[in-house]
Parts: sequence; structure tokens; C-alpha cells
Amino acid sequence: MSLYERTQHFRSYASHVVPGLFQTPAYASALLGVIGRFHDAPDDIAEAVRARMARARVLYEGRRRFAFLVEESVLRYQIGDAETMAGQLGHLLSVMSLPTVSLGIIPFGARERSMWTLEGFNIFDERRVHVELLTAQVTVTAPSEVSLYLKAFSELAELPVYGAEARGLITSAIDSLR
Repeated sequence: MSLYERTQHFRSYASHVVPGLFQTPAYASALLGVIGRFHDAPDDIAEAVRARMARARVLYEGRRRFAFLVEESVLRYQIGDAETMAGQLGHLLSVMSLPTVSLGIIPFGARERSMWTLEGFNIFDERRVHVELLTAQVTVTAPSEVSLYLKAFSELAELPVYGAEARGLITSAIDSLR
């Protein structure tokens, strides 16, 4: 059983790109293509996209809870062409309606920020954190460090808009692509 399948409470913060569990195949292909070219990595994009899409099935299975916090900039950074980005943003509108998913968008104008924009991270229950860096994914398991990411997530969770306001930000980003 994979880490994603074992995790009952998944939390994710994204400051630059759409979280992997929410990515469409076209968006993931465009993103992984850029990353692969930057790192001079072998061209295994198709295989990596298939794995990412297979992992996303956890959104629809079981009784897991998912809490995502996404900076508004994620909606505005264009990955791929306008059609790819519009499809990705449309997919966000779809997955945010799942009963096990909470998606908060931190608007550009969020006031009284107690937390600065951080690197993207995923929290698996309260035991493990994956942090995405330029050169690697760092796995954090030391309880004192995991607790700092839980604290950061908690403070960031004070900033987003949800529901209709979040959908409005996503729709605005789609409209800007035209």
C-alpha cells in the first residue's frame, strides 16, 4: 500500500504549481517537460504522468480527508498553453466539489499575513512531510520538524477564501486566458 493510500488526513500547500493530486494529464505533461528540460533528465514524462494520474485516484476512494491551500499565483502562472491551463483550472473547479476535499485559495490581497510564501509541501497524517525544492524532494519525519509544518499549515489556513469566493478567483483566472 502506497503512502498516499495509507494517509487518512492529507494536507498540501502550493505556492507555485497546482498540487500533483489535482493536475490534469496535459498540465502534468507540460510541467514535467519543463522540469525535465531544466534538469537535463531522461524523457520519461509519459510514464511519470501515468503514475501521477494513478496516484490521484485516492481522491475518490476511501474516507480520506484532503485539505489544500493554494496561493492565487498558482492560478495565474501559466503552465503549458492557454488551453492546457484553462483545462487545469476547470478541473480545479470540479475536484473542489468533492465531499472529502477542502480547497482554499490564498488571495493576493490576503491581509495580516503571519506566514510568508513557502516552498510547496505535503503533510501525510501527522507523521511525515514532503517538501519540494529545486533539486530534490526532502522528506521530513522528525516530530519537531513535522510539527513546524503543521503549525505553518495552520497559520496559512487562516488566509484563504473557500467556496464561491474561491470559485470566483479560479473563474477570473480562466477568463484572463482569453
